[in-house]
This record gives sequence, structure tokens and C-alpha cells, in this order.
Amino acid sequence: MADTAYQSLDSHQAERWNRPREEAEGIAAALPPLLVSAERLASGVWLGVHGRRKAGMGETFWQFRRYRVEDPSTLIDWRQSAKSQHLYVREREWEAAETVWLWRDGSIGMRYASHRNVPEKWERATVLGLALGSLLVRGGERIGVLGASMRPASGRVAMRRLAHQLAEMPLSDADLPPELVIKRHCELVWLSDFLQPLDEIEAHMKALAYSGAHGYLVQIIDPAEEDFPFTGRARFESHTVRDTAILGRAEMVRSSYRQRYDAHAEAVKELARRLGWVFLRHRTDRPPGTALIALYGALGGARAQRGF
Repeated sequence: MADTAYQSLDSHQAERWNRPREEAEGIAAALPPLLVSAERLASGVWLGVHGRRKAGMGETFWQFRRYRVEDPSTLIDWRQSAKSQHLYVREREWEAAETVWLWRDGSIGMRYASHRNVPEKWERATVLGLALGSLLVRGGERIGVLGASMRPASGRVAMRRLAHQLAEMPLSDADLPPELVIKRHCELVWLSDFLQPLDEIEAHMKALAYSGAHGYLVQIIDPAEEDFPFTGRARFESHTVRDTAILGRAEMVRSSYRQRYDAHAEAVKELARRLGWVFLRHRTDRPPGTALIALYGALGGARAQRGF
């Protein structure tokens, strides 16, 4: 009897782990098109923006350049200079930030799309995250996914890691970013619908800010979540709990719903403002390029204001 129960338990556990694995394989199969979309989006935006990389104080090698009279002799790279008839100095990169971290809400609520003509929220957030990563990599930045085991990186290897890590995140139950432990200032891009309780959002924002992060919040909105276009008899089901609400005339609650939804978004925006963070909103029925330009511009603008 005990052996039978044990075998039944093993079968149950195997089934429980097989479902996420099958879903992960499905998400991985869908990733290349998302990455292609992100690269195309980044390519269209890149022509109108500038990289944030320049020479200065730092630890990372950037480039060789010809020696100038005002340069101290200690900067001469004799090995590189021996390869030609000129003297060269080794320039280091001006490091304005440790890295740019990305976090995309991986909760099941992000799998929502109200119409087949709009992407699911996690898909749009993924494309924006990948496209931003592409822009940052082109500008010489280091990027990383918050909570991932791999260290931040730059170049094409960073994009491959970013694509792989964002593909796995939809399976996570975590809808709020994990703790960030850093030694210096950094930048954090947080992509979510921000529909969690305000006290939980505030606690995580304050903890991240205390760690030294400067945040950029991008609220991903499905048009139905903001407009509430439902009429007549409608049934609403929760993704996270077994809860169902049936309304006889859904349009009767539209006004109060919109007020509550907008008030929640404004409260998150106010929390960000108090910390000196940036808050942006993006609807999935609108072109992602506008959001990407605004986000990339905010990264550069906020850094300039802080003197980095």
C-alpha cells in the first residue's frame, strides 16, 4: 500500500514538473520571432539616438588612440606601439553605471490579451526589453537580468543571455523583482502591469532604491484593462485565485472601474516620483517604437541630470 502511494506521488510530481518544461519549450520555440522583432525595432530607433559610451575614468578597456603631447608617458601601451611607427595610449571606458538591469514581470497575469490583434502583455514587455538591450549593447553598455545566475555582460553574448533569460521568466510565479545587492549605483528597468497591491510595490521600490538603483518603471497595459469596453452580461475570472464575478450589466461599473484603475496607476507614478524614478505607460495596441524611444531617452536624460 505504501509503495503504491509512493509511486502515485512520484507520478504526480513528474506531471507537475513536466507541464512547466513543456511550456518552457513552447516559449523557447516562440522566442526567435520575438528576438527578430526586437532587433528590427532597435534598428529603427538606433538611427535617431546616441550611445552613452565615452572615454574617462573606469576599469574597462575601450580603445587605443594615438599618443598626444599632453598625455603622460605612463599611459603609453608599449606592446601596441611596437606594432607600428607610432605611439599609442590605452583608453579606459568612462563607467557611468555598474550595469543596466532588466526585470520583466513573469506572473500569469502578464499572459493576458483581450484581442487576437494585440500581443499578450508579457510578449510586448519581452520585445521592449530585448530591443532596449540591443540598443544598450550597441552603445557599449553592460546588461543583465535581475535575479538571473549569470553576471551582466556586453556584446552579442549579452543579447543571447538576455533572450534566453527572458524566455524563461514567464514560468515564474514572481511578479515583483528580487533583492538587488550592488556596490555602486546602477540602473533598473522594471517592466510590469503593476497591478500588485500598492504596499508590496512600494516595499520593493524602496528596497531597490536603498540598494543604490535608479529605476525606470514601464507599465504594460492591455487596452481592455484601461478602457473596460465590456457590456451586457459578462463573467470575469481571476488568473491567480479561484474567483469569478458575474455582472448583469458590465457597463454600469465602467466609470468606477476606470477611476480605480487610473488612481492605482497614479499612485505607482507618485511612488516613483518620490524616489526620483521614471514612470512610463505603454498600451499593447500602440506601436512599441514610441515606448522604446521614450525609455531609451529617459535613461540618457536621467543620467545627465544626475551628473553621470
